[in-house]
Amino acid sequence: MLEIALGSALMYYFATEAFEIKKKPAEAVYYTETLDSRQDSFSRMHREPVLIKPALEDQFRGIVRQAYDYSCGSAALTTLLNGYVGTQLSEQQTMNGLLKFGETEKIIERRSFSLLDMKRFVGALGLESGGYKGEFSDLVTQAQPAIVPISYAGFKHFVVFKAYKNGRVYVADPALGNISFDEQRFKDIWENNTLFLINVAPENRKKFLALQDSDLRHVEDATVNRYAFVDLQYPQFYMDKIADKASTIRLDKNLNEESENFGKPTYNFLRLYYKSK
Repeated sequence: MLEIALGSALMYYFATEAFEIKKKPAEAVYYTETLDSRQDSFSRMHREPVLIKPALEDQFRGIVRQAYDYSCGSAALTTLLNGYVGTQLSEQQTMNGLLKFGETEKIIERRSFSLLDMKRFVGALGLESGGYKGEFSDLVTQAQPAIVPISYAGFKHFVVFKAYKNGRVYVADPALGNISFDEQRFKDIWENNTLFLINVAPENRKKFLALQDSDLRHVEDATVNRYAFVDLQYPQFYMDKIADKASTIRLDKNLNEESENFGKPTYNFLRLYYKSK
């Protein structure tokens, strides 16, 4: 028994010394591929780690996600302050500030925050800000992120304008993440052409809301409409073909008066359906 225990201990020691055992990161996924069989190798299989992250993480990159259905204003303001000014606020801290320095009674009554509430809170932080009304060209040429109100999907909503490029408007949406609109679509939903800006010296501006390559990977609206209801795995014509092969055939008279073959014999496929007792 002693020899067996000693042998097991020695085997464990040499195994741990021979192979470098490293802690695997949580985001690592290992895929395996077969090596070229014509090449001599200690192992016929090759394993390599690939680091991945949830798509949701990139979708809300740089965005403070709203915690409540009525808190898009506080989440949008927190996103703008953190991403452009460089603060490190949570949405709850911003909400507390808006309630303290804003029109508290009106906030509670309407269950939302206004641009005036935002201006007062930003002023309490020692920053200049203001709400303005302008044209779409003003929003684009001012070259800085701004909070803009939109009417979208039947709701009034606050988002952060990030950039405009090649006919698309890119925004940080506290509810949906990093999304984009066609220029005309954005103009249609932009509420009263209003924007809220924070004045920050150029040397102090942060670029956490700057446009990135991942933001450009959008799907055109026309593409979504074209393929939204298409079943690529089992298209209907294929299922019809399979069903026809599995059915019996009956020769009937064509009773469709609008058909060119009205009154002529027509083959009808009778599909069989089964059910358990």
